[in-house]
Amino acid sequence: MSFEFHLETTDRIQHLTLKGRLDSATYVTLEKTVNGLFQSADDRVLIDFSTLSYVSSAGLRLILVAAKRARQVGGRLILCGLSPSVRDVFEISGFLKIMETVESKAEGEQILRA
Repeated sequence: MSFEFHLETTDRIQHLTLKGRLDSATYVTLEKTVNGLFQSADDRVLIDFSTLSYVSSAGLRLILVAAKRARQVGGRLILCGLSPSVRDVFEISGFLKIMETVESKAEGEQILRA
């Protein structure tokens, strides 16, 4: 399975949707986009994992880079739609303790608009 992503901005929230497998062979296609997500404290990003079937350590590292950058500039990052298998990877790595996650896209949008 391949990897795709889609980035759109609505109501000042950047929505990044991930689809397929995010691993060492595919993360480079997303890296430039992730590095540009957070430029100021006004930046709000919701990453939707609902159509992502797999994430490797390379993909986790990329998400960690986004989280660190958000903290540096005072922006906000929320992850949503983690499938059980992807959630397990985040839990085992300890990322669920340091990243904000919600069940649904709607819930994430509501928090980011507040």
